[in-house]
Amino acid sequence: MIELREADPGADDLRPVIAAHLAHGRQAGPPESNHTMDADALREPGVRFWALYENGEPLGCGALKPLPDGTAEVKSVHVLAAARGRGLARVMMEHLAAQARAAGATALVLETGAEHLPGYDAARKLYEVLGYSRCGPIHGYTEDPNSAFMRLALEPGGQKPQERSQRSRSSTG
Repeated sequence: MIELREADPGADDLRPVIAAHLAHGRQAGPPESNHTMDADALREPGVRFWALYENGEPLGCGALKPLPDGTAEVKSVHVLAAARGRGLARVMMEHLAAQARAAGATALVLETGAEHLPGYDAARKLYEVLGYSRCGPIHGYTEDPNSAFMRLALEPGGQKPQERSQRSRSSTG
């Protein structure tokens, strides 16, 4: 059974997840374009961090960082390679959207690797399926050819992105 819970990113059991996430960030592009947060940064005030567990073993993580413009930045979404292909990243992303909405954020924003960088195609595809669209640099970033910036408006009232897309499909067909 999959369990999603708020956690300490510096906890011993999460070290392999954080290490894998940091390694991916280092390998995927030049250092000046790597915005991956380590465990200490994920412990900064205001940042909330969650981990995915199965039978007590951590499989992945994700975080939210509130921004001064009323949005929340998605940070550190990572699923261990052995657990990929099971929809766990989607579970985390939907959880983050629900948490941001409940906290009153107007939108979720994120920075991910651009098309020419290896290892980000699946992430960008998932974000698009969830309703994210491309945007300019988000708070705290500048234009970077190695970055893709995306945004998901959060509607008050709790409507989930997949409900919007299902409603759109049914009203157009």
